[in-house]
Amino acid sequence: MRVVIAEDQVLLREGLRRLFEDAGHHVVRAVEDADRLRAAVSEHKPDLAVVDVRMPPSFTDEGIRAARWIRDAHPEVGVLVLSQHVESAGAVGLVSQGGFGYLLKDKVLHVSEFLEAAERVAGGGSALDPQVVASLLGGERDALEALTDREREVLSLMAEGLTNNAIARRLTLTERTVEGHVRSVLTKLDLPAREDGHRRVLAVIAHLRAADLAR
Repeated sequence: MRVVIAEDQVLLREGLRRLFEDAGHHVVRAVEDADRLRAAVSEHKPDLAVVDVRMPPSFTDEGIRAARWIRDAHPEVGVLVLSQHVESAGAVGLVSQGGFGYLLKDKVLHVSEFLEAAERVAGGGSALDPQVVASLLGGERDALEALTDREREVLSLMAEGLTNNAIARRLTLTERTVEGHVRSVLTKLDLPAREDGHRRVLAVIAHLRAADLAR
């Protein structure tokens, strides 16, 4: 996997580089701002761009704006956004697309899960941090109040892009139990029962986005 990294903090930028390279991936460029990120993506056409949300000069939403540019100009490039805190508002239009992920930086500490998410995004899938999903779900209480606490947990992991088997491993449940929870979630939210992980993410996010627009 060929990776471009955009992160203004040197230690984290070099840490991410080392993490990917130790896993056998090739970091073609590691830059500190959005302008250099755009140039690097245009030049190298990587499989994945890892993008910090807040970068110079204003340290506000440069990363999200750069992510939108990448998805428009180079839709074949997967984009994995990293943030210190949940800032989901600017990413609403991106989370419904394939090849996009939004994780909190704490996730990097869980190396195997982070690399799995990065590879999934590079392959056209999705990876959304449960806290990001919870932020999206929070505004749609009426549609979700029928869900149990466990179903909400499963829904968050579905929106991360995890399969039933992966959800079962994460929650230490049997796959059959997870299948039951997923069926219940999809039924209660009136979503199509699709097995493909990314399609399930699209279904969930499309539902939430449509409900948000209808308010």
